Amino acid sequence: MLTFFYTTVGYYVCTMMTVLTVYIFLYGRVYLALSGLDHSISQFLVQIGIFTAVPMIMGFILELGLMKAIFSFITMQLQFCSVFFTFSLGTRTHYFGRTILHGGAKYRATGRGFVVRHIKFADNYRLYSRSHFVKALEVALLLIVYIAYGYTKGGSSSFILLTISSWFMVISWLFAPYIFNPSGFEWQKTVEDFDDWTNWLFYKGGVGVKGENSWESWWDEEQAHIQTFRGRILETILSLRFLLFQYGIVYKLKITGHNTSLAIYGFSWIVLLVIVLLFKLFTATPRKSTALPIFIRFLQGLLAIGIIAAIACLIGFTDFTIADLFASALAFLATGWCILCLAITWRRVVKTLGLWDSVREISRMYDAGMGAVIFAPIVFFSWFPFVSTFQSRILFNQAFSRGLEISLILAGNKANQES
Repeated sequence: MLTFFYTTVGYYVCTMMTVLTVYIFLYGRVYLALSGLDHSISQFLVQIGIFTAVPMIMGFILELGLMKAIFSFITMQLQFCSVFFTFSLGTRTHYFGRTILHGGAKYRATGRGFVVRHIKFADNYRLYSRSHFVKALEVALLLIVYIAYGYTKGGSSSFILLTISSWFMVISWLFAPYIFNPSGFEWQKTVEDFDDWTNWLFYKGGVGVKGENSWESWWDEEQAHIQTFRGRILETILSLRFLLFQYGIVYKLKITGHNTSLAIYGFSWIVLLVIVLLFKLFTATPRKSTALPIFIRFLQGLLAIGIIAAIACLIGFTDFTIADLFASALAFLATGWCILCLAITWRRVVKTLGLWDSVREISRMYDAGMGAVIFAPIVFFSWFPFVSTFQSRILFNQAFSRGLEISLILAGNKANQES
């Protein structure tokens, strides 16, 4: 029975159901938090996700005995096996779900070889952006909203018990490719990765340009699976979930004064439209004349000063707070991603309206922001040499780790001699 389960679609269905359960749980908690219904419901603090490891633990006990099984399980945790398993969970869920929605099932190589070569940041981002990073940031947004507006009788300890497994999934999906990447926290590699990432992000695409060389080409390739009308309808339905954030958060702002009128929600869309227009003005770069760019830059400077002054006046003379500012930013980020998903799904209609270039630039901004969120912790830990040494010791044995350190020293001396 286990052989049949693991060699057919049953295992993939179980994997997808596990991840979907997390989504349903978090969206349900966020809905209850934003609607205020969580004040009157009972709390369930026991997370049953840990029980998925019980078959593995029992297998170790039967094969090795109790003490050796406990030691093996602890060793696996120290080697970040749970991080790898959680990340692979997201891989199977993403591609199995995409196959259900759009078809096109095929063999996907997983790279089972022993890898000692450093993978660039841009390569990892291209591989895992839509399958892991976007979903991890969505879960993180759900957790932030729940912590900000949720209610539990047990206080902070209850929040920790309810969300610790979800935070672990977020961290695993965001940073597992870089934790298991050789020399992933070596400073020189980090600098080279940043240069390669920025060159790839802002390189213009075109005919014959591959996705590994240009963000625009890669972005077009990522949309190739949306081809059927049925797939577009399903993608549209799934994308509408991001509107929940704006609809719920806008009524939680202090400036609204607990007003539940639909006019408040409609006004939030007007604010979002103004933000999009301001973005277009800030990203406008005319090149046809010499005088117009100077005027545009002057206008952009005035707009920046005006925006800062307007926010300061709102905070100083109204009930609008800094917390409201951050909450509004989170809500508009989610709504903007929803609009991008809908625009990509109905690409032909958007191109007919002449808005495709704007959609591409906003998508580039989102990818730049997601890359910055992921890259910042890598830069921080790369400042400390012991982190790279610790990572090498986890990935490789002691002899290979020493050889890797010596090779890095020799490479640095060679570079100094050449300069």
